[in-house]
Amino acid sequence: MRRDCQLSTTLMQNGWTVLRFWESQIIKDVEECVTMTIKAISSKVELNTRSLFPEKTVAEFFSGIGLMRVGLERQGWKLRFANDIDAQKCQMYRDNFSDADEHLIEGDIHKLNVVQLPRVTLATASFPCNDLSLAGARKGLIGAHSSAFWGFVTILEKMGDEKPPLVLLENVAGFLTSHGGADFKDALLALNKLGYRVDAIILDAARFVPQSRQRLFVIGIDNRYREAETVHEQLQFFESDVRPKALADFILGHKEIDWDTRQLPPQPQRSISLIDILEDIPHDSNLWWSKERKEYLYNQMSSRHKEIADQMIGASTFSYGTVFRRVRNGMSMAELRTDGIAGCLRTPRGGSGRQILFKAGNGQFYARLLTPHECARLMGIDNFIINVPQNQALFGFGDAVCVPVIEWIAENYLNPVVNEMMRGKPLYPPYEREAHEPEKAYA
Repeated sequence: MRRDCQLSTTLMQNGWTVLRFWESQIIKDVEECVTMTIKAISSKVELNTRSLFPEKTVAEFFSGIGLMRVGLERQGWKLRFANDIDAQKCQMYRDNFSDADEHLIEGDIHKLNVVQLPRVTLATASFPCNDLSLAGARKGLIGAHSSAFWGFVTILEKMGDEKPPLVLLENVAGFLTSHGGADFKDALLALNKLGYRVDAIILDAARFVPQSRQRLFVIGIDNRYREAETVHEQLQFFESDVRPKALADFILGHKEIDWDTRQLPPQPQRSISLIDILEDIPHDSNLWWSKERKEYLYNQMSSRHKEIADQMIGASTFSYGTVFRRVRNGMSMAELRTDGIAGCLRTPRGGSGRQILFKAGNGQFYARLLTPHECARLMGIDNFIINVPQNQALFGFGDAVCVPVIEWIAENYLNPVVNEMMRGKPLYPPYEREAHEPEKAYA
């Protein structure tokens, strides 16, 4: 698929009109393949932006620190535009991408100049989850933060026929249930109104990296590029590894939404554990907490969690767990997790949400915050440049996407869609999108 996209793009850039037919298409109806080729040569095919598919270009809205970009680029996609309102995240983005000044626009999505946006294959939107998550006030898409989604919709609307053929939304799983499902329905209907058929999946980063992080993804495909017989809608059954029962029930219960569901493989089985991403920090480092501070943490544990901690302390070898502080019945409690998976990385607002590493064995125990580099590894990236203070880094990673999850979506969903859309239809050279005067043709 990558080879086909690269060759098609090169041919179009050199003035060729490209047609690719599956062998099955030729066997099934060679006359139709010949007819389509003749139409392309004689300029009798209606022009559209189908030629954007093999270019596999991306506009990344709510780009944060750029991990959506990283995951897509690993599967052959190319970034053309990025936007985020947060100056600190943009700083981390610039530290890692030398071309940031060419395409990163720092500012409010509601104030972007649509005329200056490039034409791309895919637009992504990891819009703020503050008002959709269980940790927030659940104000939904009318909340001050998550309402930025409507800014994204407005941009697509203003782009008109030049809007991207594909869109990818990412948010917390709570998006599905916000306001009893009304917010999710409104968002999908808004995409339908713009001409996109939609699909939805839920993936957990814990299947890729040692971090529990469920996220809901929506993929939209512009209906102009779908043939009626290729729509994958199957209203009788949806539940699968990537569509748990709650999501499957939502799909089945909302037939007013234009769905285009696709059969997907199961998520992979994770091969690494928490211990594999930890930095080797000596016990005399000032990153480890003082005796008083770590004992305070221990005393915040419930009797059940203390029992687990005591078993770790009494073991002859060191083992590791992670701790979150949560408010239970008006009291701050420390909850210990020891299954080799870290809890979901969060933004450390108000000093909370910072995940703690608990190391114990040989009659001793130690505690410290997870380092920014460990957080980067939990997000599936090991070589991320971090030149900012700890809390700023934790903010960036807490709002980011898990890189191998995005890779999986690109490999198993986006790339196959691109491959389908560029087969059997003419792909015109970029300069011919406005006025088609073909000089060459390739079949």
